[in-house]
Amino acid sequence: MRIVVKVGTHSLTVSGQRLSRPSIVNLVRQISRLHAQGHGVILVSSGAIFAGREVLGALPHRKDIPFKQTLAAVGQVRLMGVYEQLFALYDTTIAQALLTRADLADRERYLNARNTLLSLLHLKIVPVVNENDVVGVEEIRIGDNDNLSALVANLVDADTLIILTDQAGLYTADPRADSSAELIPCVTTIDDRIRSLGGGSGTTLGTGGMATKIEAAGMATRSGTEVVIACGAEPDVLLRIVGGEALGTRFLPTISHIESRKRWILAEPPRGDILLDPGAAEAVSHQGKSLLAVGVVDVRGDFERGQTVRLLSPDGRELARGITDYSAREVAAIRGRHTDEIPGILGYHYSNTVVHRDDLVLV
Repeated sequence: MRIVVKVGTHSLTVSGQRLSRPSIVNLVRQISRLHAQGHGVILVSSGAIFAGREVLGALPHRKDIPFKQTLAAVGQVRLMGVYEQLFALYDTTIAQALLTRADLADRERYLNARNTLLSLLHLKIVPVVNENDVVGVEEIRIGDNDNLSALVANLVDADTLIILTDQAGLYTADPRADSSAELIPCVTTIDDRIRSLGGGSGTTLGTGGMATKIEAAGMATRSGTEVVIACGAEPDVLLRIVGGEALGTRFLPTISHIESRKRWILAEPPRGDILLDPGAAEAVSHQGKSLLAVGVVDVRGDFERGQTVRLLSPDGRELARGITDYSAREVAAIRGRHTDEIPGILGYHYSNTVVHRDDLVLV
């Protein structure tokens, strides 16, 4: 199972004064256990700005963006240092990944981020992701690590996104103000009624509230990922959720990963054509295989890596559409050549395929 865990500032701190090592140890222990069980886990962690305040000590409580970015730059080092030390206790290797919304909006950078994270998971490494606060100010203003976690879940086709917070889940009313509020165990459709239950921002420590978590849940479920919002202080919360226990509020996906990707590919206008030889046409259309460079006869159009192209049969019929792993110029250079020849021709190597079967839709 591929899991994204998002943890907020409140779940990482104690008494509003400092990072809570026991809380972080508990989080690390659970993620390491899941990792040892064979699950691929990505941690999206808040807390850099707060860690920066801990490092620098008593400072004026300024709210201007440059000052918060300064705190984030200092605090990110402290936060990653703590994670590195604690994960090492469980023989778990971690990696840092700083992202912005712009990174995931640009197709080339999106592919680079996806390939890096998937490579880390393949190597049994736990990526620790945070907003790049030094250059991206959106997360500082609205607590967008919730939405960042949904974008990451979409990026790696995660099975489950677990958002840990200081509440047990989504309630019928604000439980801090209404004692009759009841926990909603499962949400199948995120409509206006569900959105209205989000209320305003959460604690004074963090910058997001339940509203951003519902927004993130909507984004992730539309891409095929199940979402669970639960309390980070609940004992063994991650292990119990992954084990199937009904904790928090579960948001069911509205579509499968495969269907979501197919819809996206078919909705994108093709930027060029790739003509296949008979063997490749048979492999792609009838055997469900990826397109390799050796099966490419010709390239038409001027497309970039990560854009949608049409795959044509030898007589010019459209067989499929897919997301290309190489640009038109690169495909033209490697057409008809074997995979092991690609690095020598281009001087680099993105993928063994021109179009991978997971990024291909038969038409």
